[in-house]
Amino acid sequence: MDVVKTPQQAAVTVEPPPGEPVPAIELVKIAKTFSSRRGIVTAVDAIDLVIGEGEFFSLLGPSGCGKTTTLRMIGGFEEPTEGQILLYGDDVVGVPPNHRDVNMVFQSYALFPHMSVFENVAFGLRRKAVSKAETKARVGDMLDLVQLDGKSDRRPRELSGGQQQRVALARALVNRPRALLLDEPLAALDLKLRQAMQLELKRIQREVGITFVFVTHDQNEALTMSDRLVVMNAGRIEQLGSPREVYEHPRTRFVAGFIGTSNLITGRVRAMDGSTALLEAAADECLVVPEAASAGAGVGRDLDVTVRPEKIVISEDRPGSGRCAIRGRVAEVVYLGTSTQYAVATAGGTELSVFVQNASDADDIAGRGADVWLSWRPDHSLALVTTQPAPAESRSDLSGGNQ
Repeated sequence: MDVVKTPQQAAVTVEPPPGEPVPAIELVKIAKTFSSRRGIVTAVDAIDLVIGEGEFFSLLGPSGCGKTTTLRMIGGFEEPTEGQILLYGDDVVGVPPNHRDVNMVFQSYALFPHMSVFENVAFGLRRKAVSKAETKARVGDMLDLVQLDGKSDRRPRELSGGQQQRVALARALVNRPRALLLDEPLAALDLKLRQAMQLELKRIQREVGITFVFVTHDQNEALTMSDRLVVMNAGRIEQLGSPREVYEHPRTRFVAGFIGTSNLITGRVRAMDGSTALLEAAADECLVVPEAASAGAGVGRDLDVTVRPEKIVISEDRPGSGRCAIRGRVAEVVYLGTSTQYAVATAGGTELSVFVQNASDADDIAGRGADVWLSWRPDHSLALVTTQPAPAESRSDLSGGNQ
């Protein structure tokens, strides 16, 4: 049963340990279930999360992973089935959205078509009975921040998609919330405009200095803008860290496959040297995986390994000692402008991708059908922890909405 409190009830305050700052947002064992024709559906499965003040934090994952449901619970548009939501130490479970010191920007900008840009941005201030002089000053500051100061008299239909998105952002920020929640606000924009707005959002967040919590299924958006991010899958957190940490050191097969392009290799462990695993391979090949013991590697067991395409060197000759090395045959060559992508089939049946930077006008290293060697530094072999997916009957798209 959901816990419901009236706005008049005093919020429960959780004090941090002495000397530690109060997190902007803290989720404690938050869970959300729904009833469906097939029974109880788990959208969010008892997650813990701490978001610091002033962070640009992203919730990343595929549709149905629970990210939007989590954001809506923070904003008060959904109530958790279990757990606590702390905003600056205050438990706000049961507190309606308009009594939480957060604002939300939706994928559909929901601008009032009959109002000017100025009136749209001023709407919240006027409902709070802010004086005309202060309203004019604050709206002007916000329009200047989002670089729309010369378009205050225009209607939404007279603006581009990117400009409408900026109006929605200004309308949310003008109320000076302590945190801003953004639910895939760039999804409707074309690629070039979306990339430009990613940088603009980061600039605006840096200037206003408040916490942004951003939901996206686009890995490039999350990597571009985030200070930290979580990758979600089946209502659970698969990995938490900085963009570099998550990209360079994915912990699970799901994260490795979802973030960027990744090669996944499964091999039998032939020997262990401390925490380093040596995988079975042909006599002249070498597959070494450092720090594999922490992923559960053991002699005779299968181990999932990932290596990024840009870390691999492709050549016609066998590389020198000290490198992982495997033979293959080029199945496809794709010119991508800044780089060339090679698809190489190994003798074991695995197809590996290799990205080679086009730093000169030289011809391709190898053509289709060529026999080649692939090599990389051993520390670029990353052992993956195997995770068990949630049972199929516990997941649902819930009327087609993103979670």
